[in-house]
Amino acid sequence: MARDGEINEPTREFPEYPTGNALTGRLDGPGEPPAGGFAGPDAPPPGPRGPGAPTRGLLWVLGAAALVLVALIATQATGIFPNFRNPFAEQQTDRSQPPLLKSIQDLSRYVAAEGNFQVVVDTQKDRANVPDFLLNERTLFVGAGSVEAYVDFARISEGAITESADKKSVEIKLPAPQLGETNLDLEKSYVFAEQRGLLNRLGDLVGNDPNRQQQVYKLAEDRISAAARDSGLAQRAEVNTRKMLEGLLRSLGYEKVTVTYTAP
Repeated sequence: MARDGEINEPTREFPEYPTGNALTGRLDGPGEPPAGGFAGPDAPPPGPRGPGAPTRGLLWVLGAAALVLVALIATQATGIFPNFRNPFAEQQTDRSQPPLLKSIQDLSRYVAAEGNFQVVVDTQKDRANVPDFLLNERTLFVGAGSVEAYVDFARISEGAITESADKKSVEIKLPAPQLGETNLDLEKSYVFAEQRGLLNRLGDLVGNDPNRQQQVYKLAEDRISAAARDSGLAQRAEVNTRKMLEGLLRSLGYEKVTVTYTAP
């Protein structure tokens, strides 16, 4: 048991703890961080970081990303990595089936003239007493196509070629020239403008008609065919066929060549 004179002395196990005025001064004064660098229970909390710290961090990240992007573009331009491609590039896959040969037709046509036409088709489908912004379908289509005028030599009948006794003149009777089908050139044809009402657009979302443009194509072909009949293309084919046969038969020794056409 300790003596009375040693009661107020600190023991070796417990250090001396300040009391009285020393304790008051320590509480009032600013806390000093411990020598080891760890804050004690009396140390004040660390101050807040400056407002510019997050902004500077974001700028560093953006700057690093920009440098990486510039480096990738430079390497692709210089050809260091020739196989580097854009990972988000658009790709097109062709799953079409191979063509199927359905038939072969032997032709004996002499194409004597060809006409190139362009037509503007303006069609509109609407309903009476219904506003156009609700129900309306108007298409402005520019169609380009060609029509051939030919003479079918396979239709030449027997006795159509008559030769004179002196072998100096010949007469040929040919069928009248015909107009072929309109060949619509899709590379030169295009939809110039299209207007569709609200209900028409909603109908496209439910079920779009894939043959809707086919009706416009057919109308353009009919217009071009009608224009070819009125353009004198068949008469031009008659003249060109006659010139071709006259030059050919005169080279064979005939002095007079007569070419006539039967009624269509």
